[in-house]
Amino acid sequence: MNTERKLVIEAGRMEKHYWADLWQYRELFYFLAWRDILVRYKQTVIGVLWAVIRPFITMVIFTIIFGKLAKLPSNGAPYPVLVFSAMLPWQFFAASLGDASASLVGNANLISKIYFPRIIIPASTVISGFVDFMISFSMLAALMAWYRFIPDWRIVTLPLFTLLAIAVSMGIGLWFTALNVKYRDFRYIVPFIVQFGLYVSPVGFSSTVIPDKWRLLYSLNPMVGVIDGFRWAILGGSNAIYWPGFLLSVLLVLVILAGSIRYFRSVERTFADII
Repeated sequence: MNTERKLVIEAGRMEKHYWADLWQYRELFYFLAWRDILVRYKQTVIGVLWAVIRPFITMVIFTIIFGKLAKLPSNGAPYPVLVFSAMLPWQFFAASLGDASASLVGNANLISKIYFPRIIIPASTVISGFVDFMISFSMLAALMAWYRFIPDWRIVTLPLFTLLAIAVSMGIGLWFTALNVKYRDFRYIVPFIVQFGLYVSPVGFSSTVIPDKWRLLYSLNPMVGVIDGFRWAILGGSNAIYWPGFLLSVLLVLVILAGSIRYFRSVERTFADII
């Protein structure tokens, strides 16, 4: 009797338990994230120090322009600390968006050969960006020690705002990585969005300078709520959260994340054919 077993892979059959497969392929997720971390600073002279130098230089420029020249208020906090506390989530978002948007195209050979939940690829780039985030956080701690600025109890809420930053990075990143597979123009659009967003988000200044009548509209930028949350957690009550705008930002982040996952799943089967 012939007892040879055959594995037949049909369209859709291997994806019935998609979310359970995420756990089954967790080692691939770890491998891709670790590979991205190693490749990011491969053959660079100063390596991971770039994770500190880039936001530090931006912080110095913004401190001079907005703090010294424009003399915008810092709400009682040292202006460099005010800026760097916003650079943390912004740099994480910018790096995650840039890496995630190109991740599927960059792994075309892997996608065309085997089945696995494709969402693992952009998700792994967000995790590698989180490593830079943690390195940059050490620079913020050094700045706070230099200025003898001690955070209060609100610092314990920082992980919640970090999760919010991960959610917005993942949500927008999934949209762009899926669109970039079909429309390669998005690789040119993403750097423009990052550059433009840096100046319309409250990175170099406090969102309290926005007139009250415009603050709710301004909060349609989901990074406003993330940045305000970070400043509230790190700098304390002097940088109070505008709660109507913050709740609006949180709602938008959840809608963006849910919508991006739904869209990503709807076009995921076509990736191997058109990539």
